[in-house]
Amino acid sequence: MIPRTKLAELRKWASYENRKPLIILGARQVGKTTLVRMFSDEFDQYIEFNLEKTEHRQLFDLSKDINQLVDSIFLYSSKSKSAGRTLIFIDEIQNSSNAISMLRYFYEDYPGYYIIAAGSLLESLLDFKSTFPVGRVEFLYLYPLTFKEYLLAAGKPGLAEALDTIPYPENLNQAFYSEYSRYALVGGMPEAVRIYTEKNDYFEAGKVYESLLLSYMDDVEKYSPAQKTSAVLRHVIQSSFRLAGRRITFEGFGGSTYRSLEIKEAFQLLEKTLLLRLNYPSSSVVPPISVNLNKSPKVQVLDTGLINYFAGVSSEFALNKSLEDVYSGIIIEHLTGQELLAAQKSVLTPLTFWSRDKKQSSAEVDYIIQCEGNVIPVEVKSGSAGRLRSMMQFTDAAPHNLAVRLYSGTLSMEKAKTLTGKEFTLINLPLFLAGKAEEYVRWAKSL
Repeated sequence: MIPRTKLAELRKWASYENRKPLIILGARQVGKTTLVRMFSDEFDQYIEFNLEKTEHRQLFDLSKDINQLVDSIFLYSSKSKSAGRTLIFIDEIQNSSNAISMLRYFYEDYPGYYIIAAGSLLESLLDFKSTFPVGRVEFLYLYPLTFKEYLLAAGKPGLAEALDTIPYPENLNQAFYSEYSRYALVGGMPEAVRIYTEKNDYFEAGKVYESLLLSYMDDVEKYSPAQKTSAVLRHVIQSSFRLAGRRITFEGFGGSTYRSLEIKEAFQLLEKTLLLRLNYPSSSVVPPISVNLNKSPKVQVLDTGLINYFAGVSSEFALNKSLEDVYSGIIIEHLTGQELLAAQKSVLTPLTFWSRDKKQSSAEVDYIIQCEGNVIPVEVKSGSAGRLRSMMQFTDAAPHNLAVRLYSGTLSMEKAKTLTGKEFTLINLPLFLAGKAEEYVRWAKSL
């Protein structure tokens, strides 16, 4: 099984005295079911239901109250109500409104059981407004594998441990870059990573991407009963993988004749499935970070490996190009966003970039993160500090003097000056430390 660092969060949830049922949200095939099955080894009993199966769904739909449902669960699974710690997993819960509403009664009437549910279609979950147990459940978001999880899956636990060491051992620099280049190519979808690391065959992993892309397209029928809406959604999915990492406009998106409203509504729906997201710009230099929904966003799709497959850029990796040069630098910038997103402590924190549009002085910084009470600029770029003009404009406006640059070099800190003469500290991080950016900011401030 693919190792997941999210196990630590599940253990923390299970330790709560006033524990609520947990809903794990994530796009299809990011490993929600596998994660729960790994966690189940730590319990005396494990019961699993998949509500895409009619027989399992009817068990929940036909139960009149929580007592009848609990009796049915244990009778159906031939388990004992009093056989120690019991984990009950309800997969694809969005298929039953009754199952969703019953979560509150597990919390109120049967707090001794450990209840985890999972759903791929967030839109379906939120449609049950009258029955959704607001305040009676917790959420955990699951993303594709992070670089650390990739290292564990690739059988490199020593590197995974070293990645957590701050500062990391610089004598492992080349080893990290070698693995990160593979990770940048294959991405973080668990099944693709498993096949690639076992067979060292990108062509075989490509079959997984093909299957995933087709399944996402097929899911469109579940999201939209109207044929026209379905066509717009399919167009947005296909175009998003081609335009990922770029700023877009809704009107005529992807070279279509669709109007702005049609495209925007399609994006809003697809965002709820967690297949993609729109990263809107921000002009914030102090917390809290706010985004400007009236400005052109960037497209962030589920996984960089899917972009590589869809765009057919694997040959660029084979040419041993610098990661900043592959696909005009879009791949490594997108992967940085993927790592920053997975590292966020709260799903309410937006993944965003900094933009200032003024006559003759527009500026754009790849990402900004909120850390230690400050908004920190993060650029993904090679070259000297003097080339980071947009970052310097941000630094001039910010009340602090820290900035992060991710590049294909080694860890260092340098004193620099903006064009107006403000002194600041530039934290130069190797590309493979993208997911550790906040930790290195804290480390730099402690020195």
